[in-house]
This record gives sequence, structure tokens and C-alpha cells, in this order.
Amino acid sequence: MTPFPQADIRGSAEPPQEPAAGMRASDADREAVVALLHDAVGRGLLTVEEGNERVAAAYGARFVKDLPPLTADLPPAPAKAPVAPGWRALAVLAWLQLRTALAGLSWRGVRARPRLVLAVVALLAVLSLGAATTGELVGGGHHRAHLEHADHFGPR
Repeated sequence: MTPFPQADIRGSAEPPQEPAAGMRASDADREAVVALLHDAVGRGLLTVEEGNERVAAAYGARFVKDLPPLTADLPPAPAKAPVAPGWRALAVLAWLQLRTALAGLSWRGVRARPRLVLAVVALLAVLSLGAATTGELVGGGHHRAHLEHADHFGPR
């Protein structure tokens, strides 16, 4: 173990006696390499035993320069497929459309009312679809679970 540099009276530290062998690896550096190795094992590029050896070497690495050789022979991971935005994003979009329709609403004009009705109907449709797909309609989730539980035990 090397001693810590001594500070003089002015508070400045002496430079270290030996030159730095390289940049030290952080936990985040090691975890990034381990994630790549786990992905390679999952894709069948490495056997489980070889993956375990490389993961142990990644966790044991002291310097950043020790990490790239562990993944140098692996091809890059394929690009991930795009993911649908989900119900929350659709609900936010419907809310923004409703808010925009209300902001542009002219109470004196008759033409603005069909836009308002259409925006409200669209918002309600998105909310009802979101509730129906999650199974959280009023009491739906609890009632269904109760019925399934009762079916397992037969008639009372």
C-alpha cells in the first residue's frame, strides 16, 4: 500500500512518488462491461462459463485499460426496436389537444363548439381505453380476483 502524499504548512500536497499506471476504473465502468457480457451470454455469443470468467475479470479490474479486452471480440449489440409510447403519452397528447381547442375557442362563434365536443370525446375515449386495458374499471379488478378465488374452492 502506498502512503498518502504529505501536505506542507500551506496545504499543498506533494506529487505522488510513482507515476500513475492508468486511469482507475469506477464501479459504473465495470457495470457497463458486465451488462455487455450478460447480453453476450444471453445472445449465445459466450458460454456461461466464459461469461462468468469475464465477469469476474471485469469486477476485478483496477484500471479502465483492463476492461476493453474483455469485450473486444464481441460484435456490437443490435439496435433496440422502437417501443410504443403507451397510454400515458396518448392521454397527455389528448389533454394537450383539448387544452389547445379550449384556448382557441371563440364563445361568440358557433364553429368552435364541434371542435370542443370532438376534443372532449377524444379525451374520454383515450381514458376509457386506458382503463379497460389495465383492468382497473370501477371495482373490476377486485371483483374478478374474488370470483377467481371462489372458483378454486368450489361452491359454498
